[in-house]
Amino acid sequence: MNIDPQSGAQMLQAILEPWNRAIADPASAQEAVLHNLVNDYAKTKYGQQHGAENIDSLADYQRAFPVGTYDNDFKPIIDKVLAGEIELLLWEEPIGWAITRGTTKGESKFIPMTPTDMSLRSSAGRAMMNYVATSKRFDLFGGVNLNLNFPSVVGTVNIGDREIEYGYSSGIYTKFVSQTTPIKSAPTQEEIDALGGGKTESDWYRRFELAYNTCKDKNVSLVGGVCPTALRFGRYMHNNHNIYPKDLWKTQIMTLGSVPSINIKYQPALNAMYGPAVIREIYGATEGMFGQQRDEKRAWVPNYDLFFFEVEVGNQAKMMHEMKPGERGSLIVSTPILPRYRIGDLILAKEPPYFRCIGREEWWVPLRYAWDEFMSFNLGRL
Repeated sequence: MNIDPQSGAQMLQAILEPWNRAIADPASAQEAVLHNLVNDYAKTKYGQQHGAENIDSLADYQRAFPVGTYDNDFKPIIDKVLAGEIELLLWEEPIGWAITRGTTKGESKFIPMTPTDMSLRSSAGRAMMNYVATSKRFDLFGGVNLNLNFPSVVGTVNIGDREIEYGYSSGIYTKFVSQTTPIKSAPTQEEIDALGGGKTESDWYRRFELAYNTCKDKNVSLVGGVCPTALRFGRYMHNNHNIYPKDLWKTQIMTLGSVPSINIKYQPALNAMYGPAVIREIYGATEGMFGQQRDEKRAWVPNYDLFFFEVEVGNQAKMMHEMKPGERGSLIVSTPILPRYRIGDLILAKEPPYFRCIGREEWWVPLRYAWDEFMSFNLGRL
């Protein structure tokens, strides 16, 4: 798609303005998000049980709604939603289900998606759009996004008398974002889905060969998705076609997620395979897209206008935007589906408005992060 600079700048300004306004005043943005979420929670039985209709402040919300984890608190409710009791947790009919790749305790989580929830997931495109807006590289839209994601459809589940598809969140994100941004993905998510939902080495080789054959003669200006998969594809290209992606394409930007510290730990290998592409980190999970890198500073900026963020520091919950530089805590997110959900990630505050996810809630994660900073000679720099 060819976009003239003036029209492109206006389009991007309109898309990015809510994010930039929320970054400038996170307290007001978070107050508005909480108000909207609580109004929607009041339409569900879970929200009614916790008095959502009587909440007027953050203190009310924190008193009324407990912090919950997937296994201990939300999984039993979601199992009932899967059995047809939709109103327990949802005020809209689910339009799909996302599953994790089984990286949390070896088991997949099932997360329902609704129209409201899905509309927020397009925020994954903000990193790319902000890059174009600041660099004025509107020619990026003349290329394609190399799609290396997991399938968006793996199987179906029955909800009451309905059959609902489920798949991996990265594929679902790509399918939706491709419909709402000026750049298209190749191969299409439907072509990837047609190869099936397997996770074996041969399954991935078939997906990689599809990507190679589909895009070898195209202008791949963007690579988005899961960082380990992008690295794996680069090795596949070298081992099976004796070339690296940089030998075929002049990729402008890579927007990648799923592992911490992409711009520090993985940037050298990514640029060795894909050339001097700009690296932008995405912070998201099956439950939502919570932030993305805004500029050359190697940390992400929260989507304060879309989700509600608290952090447990010590034994107390505080607003994420109130964290001091160097402070670390466990992230608690409130999404259109899940109120006060302890996602299991450790967050490190840098200078406002920048944050890093340093890994999962394990005692050794801060030690590993410090070691990685030392070994990469980054030593805390943005």
